[in-house]
Amino acid sequence: MVMLPYTVAFLLLSSLQTVKIANSQSFIGINNGQVADNLPPPPSTTKLLQSTSIQKVRLYGSDPAIIKALANTGIGIVIGTANGDIPGLASDPNFAKSWINTNVLPFYPASNIILITVGNEVMTSNDQNLINKLLPAMQNVQNALNDASLGGKIKVSTVHPMGVLKQSEPPSSGSFDPSYGDLMKGLLEFHSANGSPFAINPYPYFAYRSDTRPETLAFCLSQPNAGQIDGNTKIKYMNMFDAQVDAVYSALNSMGFKNVEIVVAETGWPFKGDDNDVGPSIENAKAYNGDLIAHLRSIVGTPLMPGKSVDTFGPRSEQSFGLFKTDLTMVRTKFTCISLVFRVFNSQVFYS
Repeated sequence: MVMLPYTVAFLLLSSLQTVKIANSQSFIGINNGQVADNLPPPPSTTKLLQSTSIQKVRLYGSDPAIIKALANTGIGIVIGTANGDIPGLASDPNFAKSWINTNVLPFYPASNIILITVGNEVMTSNDQNLINKLLPAMQNVQNALNDASLGGKIKVSTVHPMGVLKQSEPPSSGSFDPSYGDLMKGLLEFHSANGSPFAINPYPYFAYRSDTRPETLAFCLSQPNAGQIDGNTKIKYMNMFDAQVDAVYSALNSMGFKNVEIVVAETGWPFKGDDNDVGPSIENAKAYNGDLIAHLRSIVGTPLMPGKSVDTFGPRSEQSFGLFKTDLTMVRTKFTCISLVFRVFNSQVFYS
């Protein structure tokens, strides 16, 4: 299969915690990827989304055809700038203004753009030039929105992997890698000042890969297990997702930014893997996604953020994290109707 450039895709998938961009409800969303050569036309995907309870979609880029196809649907749209755009956005305010003029103004408000992510996983890219220019780029995009009178309507953020944490176990001791120092503080000050969310990609599956005991699998899948006690708080965690999100909350709190909202930009479980992989299966993917959605809909929150909803998006375009093929048919059809996850042209959609 010929692979297209990785330009568009990311969706807010209300996976467990839901970033409170607009309200306190838990939302269901998808990550929309375009790494394929046989993608269905955007109107077909939009029609499919409207037949579900999907309320938010995250694009890794800003494909105008997809944004336009989502017009007048009410679906919240997250769009993103490419990592390669960051130097230009940081150094030239006019470039940031041009980006907004091209990718936002022609579509808004008919297309309900709610968040712009500047780059993806930049902080762990080992590209010091990008890392140093990330915050100035975000500031210029924010200023461009302000100049267009959209600063209070569309938020600006960036997406981080769990690798930005130096420590995540136990959750109460979560902390950011000190090597990010003032830059992380600057990002958090930006979020606090603009009311924008801190976006993170927690993947319990990858935690399981480093500890493949049966009890760890049950903990990661939120299936019956003995739980894990945080020695500091004496809280018993019953699933890895809560533990990872609370570790991020603790890291924010340790730096004095506990009021910055958290959004889960990506999460999920693969339905297949390589021959030597352990954990990927239809059953495990169904269990993870189903329990996660039920957890989100309950609005129970996490132990450190009880009763708090956080928007969560499914994984990006990895081939084995979705349940629908690019022709919009299911990878496998024998599923219950409770919490299904499917792929829409290499995208994740969570619904129940």
